[in-house]
Amino acid sequence: MFSALPFAPAGPHGVDPLILLSMALLADAIFVAPGFLFRLVRHPLAVVADAVAWLERKLNREQRSEGTRAWRGLLALVVVAGGATLAGLAVAWLSRNHPFGWIVEFPMVIMLLSQRSLHDRVRAVANALDESLEAGRRAIANLAGRDPEQLDRPGVARAALESLAEDFGAGAVAPVFWYVLFGLPGLLAYKAVNTMNAMVGHATPSHRAYGRWTARADTALNFFPARFAGLFLVLAAPVAGRAHAKFWPALAIMLRDSSKHRSANAGWPVAALAGALGLALAGPRRYREVVADDPWIGNGTAEASAADIRRALRLYVAACALNAAAVVALAPIR
Repeated sequence: MFSALPFAPAGPHGVDPLILLSMALLADAIFVAPGFLFRLVRHPLAVVADAVAWLERKLNREQRSEGTRAWRGLLALVVVAGGATLAGLAVAWLSRNHPFGWIVEFPMVIMLLSQRSLHDRVRAVANALDESLEAGRRAIANLAGRDPEQLDRPGVARAALESLAEDFGAGAVAPVFWYVLFGLPGLLAYKAVNTMNAMVGHATPSHRAYGRWTARADTALNFFPARFAGLFLVLAAPVAGRAHAKFWPALAIMLRDSSKHRSANAGWPVAALAGALGLALAGPRRYREVVADDPWIGNGTAEASAADIRRALRLYVAACALNAAAVVALAPIR
């Protein structure tokens, strides 16, 4: 079991997991996964989503009490996270102990990273906003949970910026963090919990009890990655010079305003981005089911634009490079 983890020595024919992760980060940054790939091989998270949906149909029935639904939700969480961990252990053991085992793990790691896909989805919002407000609303509907019909141009841009910051933590930094600590088992378990949280971790009547433990687990798993994400954005601010980003405002706003966000974790990268780019993010906004009357984060203007999205993307690329550089630096130290 422990031979599948990053801190264990690789077998004589195995591949070092941090080298494999570094290669996967580079491949994810450069290449777009071809569409035919997922027609041949199911995405691991599609399998997780199917399992989550099946368990919910069996366990989260309306006639049951909230207490019963909460404990059944905990059971579902253990089954999903445990199954993902066992699958990760099997693949990681193969990769560490057989000459060609990495051929299975390498593409799986790439599929579970989302640096490039997040960049392209956010860039699509900027391009759509250049075309028209309606096009921007259609593009943001695929990225953020807000009601797009209620958004003006700055609202669409802010939604894209906040999604970029939040998903940088959950989609780029957290997978790397858990892989570095526990290899593919840690990465798969994290992504399984994160996927389950996206499906059932809502405070709606049907999921308030059933998704309670999943939401708490997701919050706990993102605690350190979110703070690293904020730090990477702060450190990247002077590197992304063309974005006119500043180190000290990014750091000051992150430390001052991160607690203003409704999420205990997302506030760190969102505040760092707001400070780095001189914007005001969060604030009052409408989601599809609720209205959030939240305070503004940052001292700058709320009149964000497509140009601000592109500035943020340059900052995001630099922060992703720092995330990857940390992995490369850890390999010889370990």
